[in-house]
Amino acid sequence: MEDFQKKVIYQLYPKSFKDSDGNGIGDIQGIISKVPYLAELGIDMIWMNPIFVSPQMDNGYDITDYYAIDPVFGTMADFEELIRKLKQHGIEIMFDMVFNHTSTTHEWFQKALAGDKAYQDYYIIRDPKADGSLPTNWGSKFGGEAWAPFGDTGKYYLHLFDVTQADLNWRNPKVRQELQKVVNFWLEKGIKGFRFDVLNLIGKDVALVDSQGSNEKSLYTDRPIVHDYIHELNQASFG
Repeated sequence: MEDFQKKVIYQLYPKSFKDSDGNGIGDIQGIISKVPYLAELGIDMIWMNPIFVSPQMDNGYDITDYYAIDPVFGTMADFEELIRKLKQHGIEIMFDMVFNHTSTTHEWFQKALAGDKAYQDYYIIRDPKADGSLPTNWGSKFGGEAWAPFGDTGKYYLHLFDVTQADLNWRNPKVRQELQKVVNFWLEKGIKGFRFDVLNLIGKDVALVDSQGSNEKSLYTDRPIVHDYIHELNQASFG
């Protein structure tokens, strides 16, 4: 197990770090060109903000495909080259991984919208209240309501962040298994660490209830079951 407390970790924001092709957006080849510089800094690891396929509604924290590099940054071959070049200098990579939600462009959400019941259970989808109002009175962290219409079904899906970021249903073991596969895929590629974005929000209760003002955050944040999910993820992957 890595001892991160003793490592020097450099956060690298790919979009603005180094542009290799003059299009105004940083990319993997740009990072590769700066590997000697990174080595001179004496760092042990770079923590990369998301470089997965994404519509970029939230700077890549809205993921369409956990297994693919967004073409704006380069190719998988470019990324594999980066891993090799960094390894030559003893530098590892930590990924910023977003498992609380996916983009609504993700294949899972699109299958759910198309009527696939199995994939509908990948997300948190609820009927409106009896009076026709939203399932709960929760607010999105990006402003407005935390619920949006789920197609033309009359139901709503939860999005604690942008309306294009649908919260995943971690109570579904198939979801947890899918995400374990994602972690193992990147471990096999040579990734040595993960920073899991807003992972403390994955433990939503089965029954979601209205907030009473100041208690809203506590209804879905740091719920005890989160520890169980993290332990399971650890045992099935990096642990």
